[in-house]
Amino acid sequence: MSSSENQPLYAPREPIFPRRVKGFYRNLKWWVMAVTLGIYYLTPWIRWDRGPNLPDQAVLIDMAHRRFYFFWIEIWPHEFYFVAGLLIMAGLGLFLFTSALGRVWCGYTCPQTVWTDLFILVERWIEGDRNARVRLWNADWSFRKARLRITKWTVWLLIAVATGGAWVFYFADAPTLAVSLATFSAPPIAWATIGVLTATTFIFGGFMREQVCNYMCPWPRIQAAMMDPETLTVAYRDWRGEPRGKQRVEGAGDCIDCMACVNVCPAGIDIRDGQQMECITCALCIDACDDVMDKIGKPRGLIDYLALSDQEEEAKGKPAKKLWQHVFRFRTVLYTAMWAAIGIGLVFALFIRADIEMTVAAVRNPTFVTLSDGTVRNIYDIRLLNKHGEDREFHLSLTSDEILRIDLEGTAQRNVVVPANETYLQRVYVSARPIDPASTTDRTDLRFWVEDLLSGERAHKDAVFNGRAQ
Repeated sequence: MSSSENQPLYAPREPIFPRRVKGFYRNLKWWVMAVTLGIYYLTPWIRWDRGPNLPDQAVLIDMAHRRFYFFWIEIWPHEFYFVAGLLIMAGLGLFLFTSALGRVWCGYTCPQTVWTDLFILVERWIEGDRNARVRLWNADWSFRKARLRITKWTVWLLIAVATGGAWVFYFADAPTLAVSLATFSAPPIAWATIGVLTATTFIFGGFMREQVCNYMCPWPRIQAAMMDPETLTVAYRDWRGEPRGKQRVEGAGDCIDCMACVNVCPAGIDIRDGQQMECITCALCIDACDDVMDKIGKPRGLIDYLALSDQEEEAKGKPAKKLWQHVFRFRTVLYTAMWAAIGIGLVFALFIRADIEMTVAAVRNPTFVTLSDGTVRNIYDIRLLNKHGEDREFHLSLTSDEILRIDLEGTAQRNVVVPANETYLQRVYVSARPIDPASTTDRTDLRFWVEDLLSGERAHKDAVFNGRAQ
């Protein structure tokens, strides 16, 4: 029996205590955290005037009325292809950035990374830097240890509650929901959503951290298909750093084995061992190593963003390729072209879509009705969609090569008022007199027309009139 059969599929979590580090990439991560968290928490409170009959929240997912509002854009249920297109663009964007810069999404903008960074920041403020946290972890329980832990967990919980609370504001008017939450009169679904997101944020960001990336997220296993030898990712120049050692002897490499790169890593890995699934390319090890190189008088870049092909060339003493040669290659250009094509298509579809729409459904039980005077009647249900922010009067008509008459149920006129941002169902009767050819023809093509009497905009749908077969 091989030893691999005795290895567990899930390894117990070893606590990781990342050390504080300063540098370009750490500052970049701070800025990304501030921007992303700012967008997440503040967006529901942005107001956008759409008129008296529409919500004034800039970004709103209105499940009750089945609408999605994004500033001046309003997406209806039948326009879900816009959302599908955005999801495809997000996927292609992820492929693009991964093929060019490795797991840059995971290292900087993934919600798990952002909230974990925030939780580690709180942990460092309360318990101290790496060495202090290690000592506290190994110490026996005492009043001080309990006080620090409870304080840390309390702040984590407050952040988690704010996370879940911010999410529900995207699905209802934020000020109104905030008042109902404060007065404990919010609907149960709001409390349930906040509870679930609070629990997951608290557990994932505080206690599972890198385990979420290693065991729950599929992307570490998919990323290999998106990367090639030209992909820029965080790597160690072993040809320069080896042999490593604390003693500076003749022939030694630049690496002094100070473990700074390991101590700052939020995944607890050693980048000097090569590419690993756990690495999220957050580049904190680059900052830590550059700081050490500055102190010992060695050039920066022992750990850096580089491609596998560059590493092989540099080891031979040849210069590395320029950045643009790694970024602009067939795969990335293809992804960019596909991403741009879908984006342009969505924008085009957004600008050409009509403000009025109609759907026609024939009532086929029975297929037709013969009146006492021999007139043949077909019945249709027409749904009229008014996307304007005010009530509009629509005029219904039809065209056909044969003589047909249209009548609207409930009114002697052919006009109907459709409320603002609503779908209106109107039953329509189409008739053919006994002397008209359509009454005795099995199928007669016709076209329904709807016209907005205020703007003059028109829409149409084709249908079929069924008569008595000879």
